[in-house]
Amino acid sequence: MSESSQSATAATHLSEPFPLRGKRAFVGGASKGIGRACAEVLAAAGASVTAAARSEGPLHDLIRSLPTASGQEHDYVLLDYAKPDKLDADVEAWMAGRHYDILVNNTGGPPAGPIADAEDGDFRRAFDLHLVANHVLVRHLLPGMKSKSYGRIINVISTSVKQPLKGLGVSNTVRAAVANWSKTLAGEVAVHGITVNNVLPGATRTERLAEIIAGKAKKSGQTEAEVTAAMQAAVPAQRFAEPEEVAAAVAFLASPQAGYINGINLPVDGGRTGCL
Repeated sequence: MSESSQSATAATHLSEPFPLRGKRAFVGGASKGIGRACAEVLAAAGASVTAAARSEGPLHDLIRSLPTASGQEHDYVLLDYAKPDKLDADVEAWMAGRHYDILVNNTGGPPAGPIADAEDGDFRRAFDLHLVANHVLVRHLLPGMKSKSYGRIINVISTSVKQPLKGLGVSNTVRAAVANWSKTLAGEVAVHGITVNNVLPGATRTERLAEIIAGKAKKSGQTEAEVTAAMQAAVPAQRFAEPEEVAAAVAFLASPQAGYINGINLPVDGGRTGCL
């Protein structure tokens, strides 16, 4: 696609009620939290969504609830990101005759804990679950994106990419690896009309955040309400994000309007991250 036609396409989509009409999105970790919100917001923008996770019940319910006003067709696939070899085979089988314009890499974070207490296997499991799983999906989806000269790869990571978080040693380490993998990929595929960006959620009201709060309360002797108040006080916005707010950033980066945004780390954190 020429530079002028790319610009014209982006401009046309600026005023459309369904800017992702005709696009197909693959969303990981879609059974709950940020992943589910991404599936819902992308579908609301007109995309057809394939939701991926390990649990069939929540995926079935999600797909039935997604809007179809733009003629979308939604489906789901059961995948286990913790088993890279099986994931590779399962995605290859799923991709037969399919292609995607948008890939949202999203996986729940590793267990919390100080980095000095982590076992060697903790790092290997997290590396497989995040970086290797992301790469498996990219390998299978990238050819279809290249064939259409359009692709959006968005990785939902963490603000720890910019500023490590206390008590999340393994997560801090692996998330940084994913960010640099993403930055490298962004430079390689941009010539094909494909962008690769990272969305970095701050504290977001999900089940994982509830688990982190409960863990901090147990360790400190504080109540969960006290831990919550302290965490919110550290955010300039004085509150946690809602999953839909993170998903809105993902949806924008997935759109034609974001075609000249590539290789960035975008915090969605209410201003908490202090570094550039």
